[in-house]
Amino acid sequence: MKKTFKSCAAALVLAAAAQGASAQIVIGQSADLSGLVSASVKEAILGSQLVIDQVNAQGGINGERIEVIRMDDGFDPKRSVENTRILIEDKKVVALLLNRGTPNALAVIPLLDKYGVPLVGPSTGAMALHQPVPKNIFNVRSTYQREAEKAVQHLHTIGIQRIGVVQEQDSAFATDAMVGATRGFESAKMKPAVLVPADRRKPDYGTIVPPLTQANVQAVLWIASGTAVTEGVKALRAAGSAAQVITLSNNAAAGFIKELGTSSGGVIVTQVLPYERSFGHPLIKEAMALAKAKGQNELSPALLEGFVATKVLVEALRRTGPKPTRARLLATLNSFQYDVGGGLDVSYSPTDHTGIDYVDLSIVSEGRFKR
Repeated sequence: MKKTFKSCAAALVLAAAAQGASAQIVIGQSADLSGLVSASVKEAILGSQLVIDQVNAQGGINGERIEVIRMDDGFDPKRSVENTRILIEDKKVVALLLNRGTPNALAVIPLLDKYGVPLVGPSTGAMALHQPVPKNIFNVRSTYQREAEKAVQHLHTIGIQRIGVVQEQDSAFATDAMVGATRGFESAKMKPAVLVPADRRKPDYGTIVPPLTQANVQAVLWIASGTAVTEGVKALRAAGSAAQVITLSNNAAAGFIKELGTSSGGVIVTQVLPYERSFGHPLIKEAMALAKAKGQNELSPALLEGFVATKVLVEALRRTGPKPTRARLLATLNSFQYDVGGGLDVSYSPTDHTGIDYVDLSIVSEGRFKR
């Protein structure tokens, strides 16, 4: 029987907990396991755990097994801070991995700096995590600014002139992405047909959709997360609009497509890693082989992001040597270059913690992302 992302992710989280007693290297993760973006978070965990399980099955890193302690923050920055404090002070993690959300990542920086703990592969493309260079954050994926700029450029290239923008409010992520979108509009010598604000937690589609339809937009760049976008697309379609919808890689998950349901067709999502169905690509081939061994027959962009970020951390731990400390791991990461597969290089130095600089587009068709 074909396993779903949800069932596989749940099983792997339980498996990780079961391994804890014999673990010697402890990694922490605070992320949304129950709220707005939990679908994509769980897929990222699935990809991450593929790497962890493989390493542990081979005897660990330098003979030491890995345990990942995962804590649910419900996408709430305050909970992220408390979880991170517990992970650092009480659980004595050597590093943090794949924390989700721009405000969540920004909120924990003081704790990272206080204790000298590296955070590898935060699942956000916020420019604030790239420039100025935060000394304890090591990005793996490209920035939201580049994604949003490319999204606008793409729409302009295919001849779309009336582009509406929905921007969630009180959101560091959306404010950041809007910088890139503005750059894209300026490059195309255009302006948004309409800019509609949306509440981050409780968007009111009764006030969001009418300005879009009244402006007769041909496309909508929807800068928000998870169900805030999926429910918005449904409301837009219910209002009779056939406008092209494009959103960013924070929504690049199979769960996002599932939540869209019959409204999924034609939605464009920016991507920050190679196409997950490019089976000849060494990175995809490696991830697919490990997934199939677990009974999982498909990859998703979110799964791939978790897979790549964890490969980076594991390789850094391996190079750090036995009994890695936070300080030694940081030193390793600050002088690091690694091909994660197929020529995708991740490199860090004290003046550059960017990681992979890659952006592409995919379109949802027949219930999956296609490029």
